Amino acid sequence: MADHDTEFAPAKLNLALHVRARRADGYHDLETIFAFTSFGDTLDACAANDLTLRLTGPFADAAGAGDDNLVLRAARALAAAAAVLSGAALTLDKRIPVAAGLGGGSADAAAALRLLNRLWGLNWPVARLIDIAAKLGADVPACVSSGASFGSGSGATLTALPPTWRGTPTLLVNPRVAVPTGPVFAGWDGIDRGALDADAPLAESRNDLADPAVRIAPVIAEVLAWLAGQRGVTLARMSGSGATCFALFESAAVRDAAVAACPEAWWRAGTELV
Repeated sequence: MADHDTEFAPAKLNLALHVRARRADGYHDLETIFAFTSFGDTLDACAANDLTLRLTGPFADAAGAGDDNLVLRAARALAAAAAVLSGAALTLDKRIPVAAGLGGGSADAAAALRLLNRLWGLNWPVARLIDIAAKLGADVPACVSSGASFGSGSGATLTALPPTWRGTPTLLVNPRVAVPTGPVFAGWDGIDRGALDADAPLAESRNDLADPAVRIAPVIAEVLAWLAGQRGVTLARMSGSGATCFALFESAAVRDAAVAACPEAWWRAGTELV
């Protein structure tokens, strides 16, 4: 067992998200393309007798370090499954906005599973960690592997995709509005607009949650219009249930120009797909 270790929690993007049907279990049947960025949170762990969590970073207060934080829930789930009696002193540097469509909580939970798997000397395979992740939330399994994948069902049934977009310059923009996932899904109009073809150009896909998210937070439409109007943009879209939107760019130079031009009132992060 190690005494100290660190794990990166990359922000998740839904490059496309097609909602197909409402389910009786409260989830929705959907199809999505997951991608991850070089921007994210960092989780640090030291060996300890108990499980504790301390938060730092610009979104520490919004995330909260209470017992319902997904990092602690993931840690407790892994400890119970592995019959681990020791703990860990966890510190999360929280840089991903909360309730933003970037899977921040899910990414952090997945990072906790990977990190504690090493710290506690379990050496479990990824598939075993994903089994635990599936009980924590629909996005957590994809975040465990943090690679390009096609998600179906609730999003937890995954098929790896070739890293076609790796290195693509990307800009994340959030209008500093938290949009809860539940009301956005509840606002979906129930119309199945067709399957997602992971082999087709991204421009032929869509995010079916954009319209209900815009009804809750109209500023999302302003962000999307601004991103689409920047030079060198190949795709501008909302991620997940919002409110964060992203743009993919032809080059790092045009992305950096958009970062510099982004309205000061909005949070932004220049990054790339990994």
